[in-house]
Amino acid sequence: MAHALPQLDNSEYTVGWITALPHETAAAVAMLDKKHASPQHRREKDHNKYAFGSVNCESGEHYVVIANLPSGNYGNIPASTTAAHMLSSFPAIKFGLMVGIGGGIWSQRHDIRLGDVVVSEPKGSFGGVRLYDFGKATVDGFQCCGSLNEPPRVLLNAIGALQSKHEMERSMTPDILRITHIKYPDMKEPRTGPGYVHQGPGNDRLFRSDYRHQSNEKSCHACDEAGEIVRGERPDCDPFIHHGTIASGNKVIKDAQTQDLLARDCLCFETEAAGLMNDFPCLVIRGICDYCDSHKNDQWQRYAAATAAAYAKELLRVIDPADVNKTPRAIDGMRHVCTKLTQIHFVHELNEGHFL
Repeated sequence: MAHALPQLDNSEYTVGWITALPHETAAAVAMLDKKHASPQHRREKDHNKYAFGSVNCESGEHYVVIANLPSGNYGNIPASTTAAHMLSSFPAIKFGLMVGIGGGIWSQRHDIRLGDVVVSEPKGSFGGVRLYDFGKATVDGFQCCGSLNEPPRVLLNAIGALQSKHEMERSMTPDILRITHIKYPDMKEPRTGPGYVHQGPGNDRLFRSDYRHQSNEKSCHACDEAGEIVRGERPDCDPFIHHGTIASGNKVIKDAQTQDLLARDCLCFETEAAGLMNDFPCLVIRGICDYCDSHKNDQWQRYAAATAAAYAKELLRVIDPADVNKTPRAIDGMRHVCTKLTQIHFVHELNEGHFL
């Protein structure tokens, strides 16, 4: 006989975890140490779909709400709307984790590979996320002008603690993934495509920005090795963790030369964080699934979603719930966003002629 899932009150959830794609949501739910039943009460106008549960840490457990964006609705406005509804139904949430996939920006300085994880971290004048939709042309190319707020202190402290720990011992992210595969063996080989496992070094190919994909098929089998950038072998397939600036905007980058133009001092591209960072105190965590070029395909998406989710779990493990309780509520900085969303929806309805 199956045991009934525990049911908590809305006011007990303190961590909001937001995903955009179904496989990002699956990876997030797989990280829960315990699953919870849905709370009895929810705001009437909140149409988000949620999963509930807890993640164990060194001094207790964190109660987590996971929300995914509506299917087919990606970008910063759906992300902002999802976050606003989440906070209206769960007002005790202290911070958010925006966890999912992103496009990597390789350089000699940052040897980013597919499946690696990029964590938003303040660098110089940037708070960890910068906007690539807004900028200006300069003699050196395109200069991004927008920057977003840095993550809250409780998350920055945890990032620093984890970085120090990784100086002395390996990241637990690979172990978390291995345990997840034991708990959910179907995730290794799902019926609908490549699984939540490393896809093999031979399928991680990086090409020069001037060498375009040579086939209508997604596979790079027809692409010449002469156009490939040769990189040294790694000792194993475990993901590296990179910290720095993430570029966020509404446009998906699928051209390496455009990437070169926009990517100054950034480690990856993504399309949701711009809707959150200034109003919802959160951290952006991205698993790298492609290199934002004409060669991109979906083969690495599930594994990249899994590595990002596993790092998020490792991060939560080093955060003390007492420090979370001392953190201001996220909704207190989000109230004006709800007002802005109402105004946006009103203008949209007016433009559609619904009030005529």
